[in-house]
Amino acid sequence: MTTHRGAAEFVPSTGGLAALRRAAEGCRGCDLYAGATQVVFGEGPGKARVVMVGEQPGDREDVAGHPFVGPAGKLLDRALDAAGLARSEIYFTNAVKHFKFEERGKRRIHKQPARGEVVACLPWLTAELRAVRPELVVCLGAVAAKALFGTSFKVSERRGTLERFTAGDVEYPALTTVHPSAVLRSDDREAAFEGFVQDLKVVHEGL
Repeated sequence: MTTHRGAAEFVPSTGGLAALRRAAEGCRGCDLYAGATQVVFGEGPGKARVVMVGEQPGDREDVAGHPFVGPAGKLLDRALDAAGLARSEIYFTNAVKHFKFEERGKRRIHKQPARGEVVACLPWLTAELRAVRPELVVCLGAVAAKALFGTSFKVSERRGTLERFTAGDVEYPALTTVHPSAVLRSDDREAAFEGFVQDLKVVHEGL
């Protein structure tokens, strides 16, 4: 059974986002760092009004070192534009900072992080939220939502509604929706995309 030390001992208590980003490069809170190319930390304005949280970096993100630059990120860009939101004004991050995958031939296929890996990485997300202090947190998909709301949370039942969660003794308003990769996998991609945009419009209207 794999044990996870957790990231808490690696998270600096002062220094803001720049210090967090530097420290995350040395995180050994779980075993995912060993297979990944690099840590993929959050990016965006230090005082962004909105923080969007995904699951984990994908193959493209792992190589580039930036969040949401692969196919799901491109779809997210389209959806943000359709909802009237500017990517440049949003802070983007993930619940897990290293790419988890399995190899199939020469390809690296995304593998969902285990609950222990999500919990181990949570101190980074809590620290990012503490540094940015957003007006709204958007959880993209079930892994992000369960990281912040708990394992009983169901995106299918509560997506698109404004709720609140507590991280590090600070309460934040939040909205959950699907991960853009789920839109890409949908049998009816057009309808899935429109539903995703409608959820993001709630974000625009709430600011």
